[in-house]
Amino acid sequence: MSQSSTFPGAYYHALSAKINSRPLVTGTAVAATISVLWVISDFRAWKAFGTGGTPPTWSGYWRMTKIRVNRILLFGKDDLTDPSSLSTNGPTYLDPAKIPTREGARPKTQSRTMPQRQIPYGKNIVAEGVRDRVDNLVATFAAKYPDILELRPSKTEGGSTDAIYANPNLQTLTPRTKSNPILGTEIAHAHPAEGSLHLWLTEKDARTVVEKGWGERFPLSFIDKGWIMVYAPRTIAEVEVVEVIVKAAISHVTGVEI
Repeated sequence: MSQSSTFPGAYYHALSAKINSRPLVTGTAVAATISVLWVISDFRAWKAFGTGGTPPTWSGYWRMTKIRVNRILLFGKDDLTDPSSLSTNGPTYLDPAKIPTREGARPKTQSRTMPQRQIPYGKNIVAEGVRDRVDNLVATFAAKYPDILELRPSKTEGGSTDAIYANPNLQTLTPRTKSNPILGTEIAHAHPAEGSLHLWLTEKDARTVVEKGWGERFPLSFIDKGWIMVYAPRTIAEVEVVEVIVKAAISHVTGVEI
């Protein structure tokens, strides 16, 4: 047998001998390689889906990963669908009797803490015309109430989608706009990727929405408790409920009932 024909076998045996002689080092190297590949894949998926208001950089990714790990360490103790931490007192612009309980199970949400998103619905779940109405929702409200609303890129979404803001010159603005620099006068925005929304309600109204199954609390404790995620509607009837909720958010932030 020639030397060239024995080379692959000899190389394999030599490599096996090295691995067997240093199993800890080899195992660590393999684990590190797999970890690096997973992180790169996760980073790309995070950027592809949309990073919200976080810069789509490695620095932004690590900042969001820290938040994600901290929530994992809670071992499910902070269930965002649990409304019990939201107040039952205070101002309200929603009549609970007019907000039906949402049909079906709550949609699944992304495992990443930020950006807070639901997993897009499967095929044939969303009725025709629903997405167009949701995609145009904030622009429609801004055009309908130009004296009290402004349409601008969402600060909380890093400018990646439009939001409705309260006119900052309104004398009726809720005082909470001054104590929440992150939200400012932002009222609501929709997420183009899957049609859910973030909006700012009174805490009591936020509780109603979560209790009725239309949304869930925001995961960051330093954001006002009235800032919640509302699930993407599936039917025109659900769009109409979501619009009622958005109207309550507008009334809350502007101080003008519509």
